[in-house]
Amino acid sequence: MSFLVRKPDTRGTGIHGVSADVHSGPVLIYSCDMNKLAEACERIAATTKKLEKTGIVAEYLKSRTIAEAAVSAVFLSGRAFPAWEETTLQVGGRSLWRVVAELAGKDEGELTASYRRHGDLGAVAAEVLPEQADSGLGVAEVFERFREIAGARGPAAKTALVRDLLARTTPLEAKYVVKIMTGDLRIGLKESLVEEAIARAFGVTAIEVQRANMLLGDIGATLRLAAEGRLAEARMRMFHPLGFMLASPVESAEEGLSYFAEAEVEDKYDGIRAQAHVSGGEVKLFSRTRDEITESFPELPDALAGLAQDAILDGEIVAWEVNDAEPEMSEKKAVNLGRARPFSVLQQRLGRKKVSQRMLREIPVAYLVFDILYAGGEFLMDRPLSERAKILDELLAAGRKITHHRDTESQRKTGKTGTQGKLAFGDEEEIVTAHIIRAPTFRAASPEQMEELFVAAQARGNEGLMIKDLNSPYTPGKRGKAWLKMKRELATLDVVVTAVEYGHGKRIGVLSDYTFAVWDRDRLVNIGKAYSGLTDAEITEMTAWFLEHTIEDQGFRRVVEPKIVLEVAFNNMMLSDRHESGYALRFPRIVRLRPDKSADEADTIQRVREIYEGQTE
Repeated sequence: MSFLVRKPDTRGTGIHGVSADVHSGPVLIYSCDMNKLAEACERIAATTKKLEKTGIVAEYLKSRTIAEAAVSAVFLSGRAFPAWEETTLQVGGRSLWRVVAELAGKDEGELTASYRRHGDLGAVAAEVLPEQADSGLGVAEVFERFREIAGARGPAAKTALVRDLLARTTPLEAKYVVKIMTGDLRIGLKESLVEEAIARAFGVTAIEVQRANMLLGDIGATLRLAAEGRLAEARMRMFHPLGFMLASPVESAEEGLSYFAEAEVEDKYDGIRAQAHVSGGEVKLFSRTRDEITESFPELPDALAGLAQDAILDGEIVAWEVNDAEPEMSEKKAVNLGRARPFSVLQQRLGRKKVSQRMLREIPVAYLVFDILYAGGEFLMDRPLSERAKILDELLAAGRKITHHRDTESQRKTGKTGTQGKLAFGDEEEIVTAHIIRAPTFRAASPEQMEELFVAAQARGNEGLMIKDLNSPYTPGKRGKAWLKMKRELATLDVVVTAVEYGHGKRIGVLSDYTFAVWDRDRLVNIGKAYSGLTDAEITEMTAWFLEHTIEDQGFRRVVEPKIVLEVAFNNMMLSDRHESGYALRFPRIVRLRPDKSADEADTIQRVREIYEGQTE
């Protein structure tokens, strides 16, 4: 076996003396061990038992050098780079498809047939790519190649590097290189299982590993610390998003009061869930998908920068309609707070790198804060909600009085900090204000009181209620019964299926993703896509029907005869140029098949307009 000696990337991370560099050291010696990782992944995919999966991972990690194991831990978590990094490969699925086709010497039809069998481009690569002499790479070298691809400018340069990488791999290695690049291993291995495997491999507790990984946002660095017995040295790295705590739905007020004795009740806002990191006068906002969204809301950093301590907050960004009488920040009563506007209004602010003065003025936002995860050097997730609520109240109240030592430019212009961030434009000193509001909380001791709060929340234009256990810790990424959400659908539409796609995972080989439309006079215009709501039996039955009634076979997608009617529910409706109808449904889901209705009986664009206009009143 040949070995390749290269100098490593020795970038530091500045986290209180703990290096998160997954391949630090003077020199790395690469062996062709990517194949060992791929073989381990095959074994992991072959079992459904979690203990067996963690055992395979632990065994593999112990068999590698620490440098190799650290990189492998990142890859086994389904990532090309550690979670805290903002680095992305920026290589599209279509580009990967073309590279695989070129290296395999296959035409589009052959690749499409393979994709239908597997439902996964990595598996396609393993099937169609040829074995080559002198192929095979080390995991650390694959990591370096990923760095090169991420740093390359332009699609052509990236494609050339991807081609070179895949040309040097075995088919089995290529399978998992492609899977890592697309961020979807599909071997039934969550990061939490990798954490458990690290604990098992290095004789530490899973809780220690989980905590260090949460603080660092780097499972490779966490593995290094575990191997060296230094997990306690991990410190919070600001500006890497943590997981968000999730809520489970309840159908009624009675169910909402059935899981715990002490409950805190809040309005459920229809905005953007956002985690705010505040440190040293710098502020960054992250969405639930852990994407940074600060640029879309430039007025919020000014409003948050005056906090008395470094902190990580959890809350909801909403388009806001301000009442004349604005309350104090710490006030929790639902009076004179203003009100949230529909999500369709906020949508105009999303994804913009530059927000115009006019948009800032016409679509002001508020950040409704309801939880705190970290403050003043202390990690708070393990504290009960009742304690976190007190800490949050105290921090926000102090933020009104204390100007942060590092004022932002707009603060220096206006001379103000605190609950309202202000942006000043040009010589006219036109002021745009952003509001940081402690989300109002309530108590409900009976179903009748809960129902009253629910009706009042909807009257304020909000989706419904959040019901939270006051004794619960903050558990990121878990959808248990500590947080509950009670809401009712905005409306339903009867729609016609116009196209279908093959599913993924357990739905490989069945047509489970449905594109649907409504009538605009005498033609159907698409308005959305849904893949949840039908049973496996219904999907199997509909797959057979769609295969027999295909108008155009596009490989993984089929245009079908417009005869099947579905009833779909949704939370909100937005203007959108993505669909021909000019509208899009937020969180659409299939309620049921409507075999009792013909396509002619489906809803019209006029009905869509009525629903949209009704929600914006």
